[in-house]
Amino acid sequence: MKELSYLWLIPFFPALGCFINAVTGRRLFNRYGELPSKIIALTASWLSFGVALTAFITLLKSPSGTLLYNKAWTWIQVGHLEANFAFAIDALSGMMVLIVTFVGSLIHIYATGYMKGDPGFWRFLCYLNGFLFAMLLLVLGDNLLLMFVGWEGVGVCSYLLIGFWYQELANARAGMKAFLVNRVGDFAFLIGFFILFWGLGGNWDHQGYQIQNVFSLTFRELPQLVAAASDKTLWGLPLLTWVALFFFLGATGKSAQIPLYVWLPDAMAGPTPVSALIHAATMVTAGVYMIARLNFIYIQSPLAMTVVACVGALTALFAATIGCTQHDIKKVLAYSTVSQLGFMFIGVGVGAFWAGTYHLLTHALFKACLFLGAGSVIMAMHHEQDMRKMGGLSRFMPRTRWTYFIACLAITGFPVASGFYSKDEILWQAFNSHALLIPGYLIWAVGFLAAGLTSFYMWRSYFLTFTGTYETHTDHSTNHHSSHHTPSLKDDEHQHTTQNNDVSSHNNNASSHQTASSLNHAHHSGQHATPHEQPLAITGVLIVLAILAVLVSFLGIPKLWTHHDPILKHYLAPVFAQAEHLPKLFGPHEGHGVEWLLMSLSVMWAGMGCALAWWMYRGRKNPFPAQLVARFPRLNKIIFNKYYIDEFYKATLVRAFMGISQFNNWFDKNVVDFVVLQFAAVIRFFAWIEGMIDKHIIDACVNFIAHLTDSLGKASQKLQNGQLSLYFASLIAGCICLALFLFYFMNIYP
Repeated sequence: MKELSYLWLIPFFPALGCFINAVTGRRLFNRYGELPSKIIALTASWLSFGVALTAFITLLKSPSGTLLYNKAWTWIQVGHLEANFAFAIDALSGMMVLIVTFVGSLIHIYATGYMKGDPGFWRFLCYLNGFLFAMLLLVLGDNLLLMFVGWEGVGVCSYLLIGFWYQELANARAGMKAFLVNRVGDFAFLIGFFILFWGLGGNWDHQGYQIQNVFSLTFRELPQLVAAASDKTLWGLPLLTWVALFFFLGATGKSAQIPLYVWLPDAMAGPTPVSALIHAATMVTAGVYMIARLNFIYIQSPLAMTVVACVGALTALFAATIGCTQHDIKKVLAYSTVSQLGFMFIGVGVGAFWAGTYHLLTHALFKACLFLGAGSVIMAMHHEQDMRKMGGLSRFMPRTRWTYFIACLAITGFPVASGFYSKDEILWQAFNSHALLIPGYLIWAVGFLAAGLTSFYMWRSYFLTFTGTYETHTDHSTNHHSSHHTPSLKDDEHQHTTQNNDVSSHNNNASSHQTASSLNHAHHSGQHATPHEQPLAITGVLIVLAILAVLVSFLGIPKLWTHHDPILKHYLAPVFAQAEHLPKLFGPHEGHGVEWLLMSLSVMWAGMGCALAWWMYRGRKNPFPAQLVARFPRLNKIIFNKYYIDEFYKATLVRAFMGISQFNNWFDKNVVDFVVLQFAAVIRFFAWIEGMIDKHIIDACVNFIAHLTDSLGKASQKLQNGQLSLYFASLIAGCICLALFLFYFMNIYP
């Protein structure tokens, strides 16, 4: 472990930028325009990247396995338990910090161009900086507790960013949906954390009494504690299995896996930079990072690893089928994200942790490029997102077209780009895995099918958007967007129903329109009916991401080609050293022929998906897609409407919770309030009795004494009249009375 005193600056700069824009952003924006907010946000993000890069270079120069550490302060100290507010960088977190800060900073630049003219410009950049800060806490945290703070922070910031254009009800609902679904996953994360805390909180004797507290929250100390607790059980299952399963359920919320994936497609209601930042490069990969970070727990539980791999495979295939039917370009990319996250979970589920994190890296680059390229297209089309109303844009937007093309090569698995190497490694490791409770080739088969569908729907989006002939549509006109009218949900649903043969849903068109401010932005920024290429602030970012999506291929060139471990695998080896001992179907030199065969099949399969998409959608002249929909209308309707999972959740879980809520409301009004009112009535009765006693007894006694005193005073007043003769007579009478009294007293008591 090596002390590095400036690590705290990496999350500090985005936090500072967020704070400054939050406090002064509105005032500076109203007085000086967008420039101050832009300078603050961009400076904060790029300074963070600069410090992260410096720390990463220091890590590379250090011996393998070195941990860079920086303790800010002691956070929690109870007995032998201590949790520091500290930051640490090892090989895994070093890679993640570079991804978050670099891609995040590029997206900040893109956002300054995309959000230009929006009245909430300063607020948007404030949220972006805040999100960057929370994500950096998540990946830099030295312990589970600090990771969870960042985990919750990205959830809050995603809610703010998804619902940024909250003036439209659909956007606000999408943000709330993301927030609530993630809370379900976060609750599972907490349960796993508490089970881990309970199970590893000390050494126990045979009677169950704690004899020594040795629990630690830090990641560098947990592996030894976990290994020592591998034989503990809870409710018939190993303790670590429960921990791993609950942590994974938490990951399905953040990383949009079955059953908690439903928030991510609706999150496309947010501005496109949000989609690229949250749903491509950072937040959705938090679950994958968490499992990779806790790999020492998962390798102790074959059941948990099997669940992770199976859910990842099913999610990859499930989301890919939905992506094949969507018409909204951002929805296609959203389901693509869900599917690609499934591949990452296949990787970490079968024990190929380095391959899963490698796909995390490649996905951050090519998916950010795809989302931002889609944003460039949407701006050029005056915020139209329906691919059926696009086409022929390659002539107007050559830079966007080529970057989108390269990103498609990467995601679909062609050897010229990085996605091939990461996805192929995951599939090979799945096929070769012997560490699961089911045969690895079943996971491979599902992933292989999903990979073919990925190639089809991604090239479908490319051909529908950039090939063919551009046709001007009336709803693209400048006049439509120059008005200050924001389309109502009712009008939007009617239009969507007409276009899709009555196949519509509120959630599916939630992201079809932006607020009046964003629509007016299209007009005031000088856009015309004919699409055109976007400024360098947008296309420059696309070019950088497209180049990197190719260059990172060199990090994962398989051992089959070079007879050496891939660069990234060697780099991450200290973090995932324990996973190297998981059983494999083939030894290091036994499966070369099988690996070559599977690799060739993957390339052919990707080529077939591309060719099929080219035949069906290039130029829009092939009637087969329409005939296919007409031939299987019910199947198309089911898949287009996402298998009605949202409706199922609404009819079961949501309705159940609403019923419980309504019952609680009735119970509160008719039972709790009734009991409270009756108690109040009893209290009022006793208060009335007390008042009567006070008024008629206590007050009467007090008043009587006062009246008596007053009467005596008035009676004695008559004696004080100033007549000396009366005073003298009274004196003589008193003396006589005293004498008689003394005489009588003396007779009785001589």
